[in-house]
Amino acid sequence: MNEELLRLSKRMSELGLCSRREADEWIARGWVRVDGKVISELGSKVYPSQRVTVERQAAAEQSKRVTVLINKPMGYVSGQAEDGYTPAIALINAETRWAECKVAEQFHPTQLRSLVAAGRLDIDSVGLLVLTQDGRVAKTLIGQDTEIDKEYLVRVQYSKGGRLPDADLKRLNHGLWLDGKALLPAKVRWQNDDQLSFTLREGKKRQIRRMCEAVGLQVVGLKRVRIGRIKLGDLPTGQWRYLGPDEQF
Repeated sequence: MNEELLRLSKRMSELGLCSRREADEWIARGWVRVDGKVISELGSKVYPSQRVTVERQAAAEQSKRVTVLINKPMGYVSGQAEDGYTPAIALINAETRWAECKVAEQFHPTQLRSLVAAGRLDIDSVGLLVLTQDGRVAKTLIGQDTEIDKEYLVRVQYSKGGRLPDADLKRLNHGLWLDGKALLPAKVRWQNDDQLSFTLREGKKRQIRRMCEAVGLQVVGLKRVRIGRIKLGDLPTGQWRYLGPDEQF
């Protein structure tokens, strides 16, 4: 078999273990093994068939795993590509990073590996979407017993003429059922004549659209503007930024 030798740091980057810069750092610290043997010399080369592993300390270093906030445009799906639709992760590259992102982190394509959407946003909804490499962030946002609320601005049309009765606004806040289960209390209030603010603790599939349908409202536009303490703010459509080390949901 005719195999070509590769720089170990390049191979580690290809395997998605880390960036090349991180690889060199880990090699120098003696954290990298090839076929079980510690390799600590920079510039070492390996065959692609050799097994590259890293020590536990390296995993700890990766607590630097990134979390990305994106203002998802319409027509993109949140997670995996489906039915020919493009996933939001395709929008993340060095060019689409918001110029006002305050985090010093340098973008590297390896950050796209194992970057997963922490929560859904429908294809025809826009606004704040979180993608993270950090399992702890994902658990905070979408774990079974999450305490994190999410706020949406929802443009609506009332199909029954006139204005939505107060009794139906009350039902949106508490009293609706979906799929045979009572919904948790929500906070729903008018922002202006044709726009409601919804604050929810749960996120069933197409929940807001179905809640609106139940009281005769048609959703014309839906935008997520906040997740916990993190606001969409001025982040432009189709652009992204890193979650800062001082920011928490």
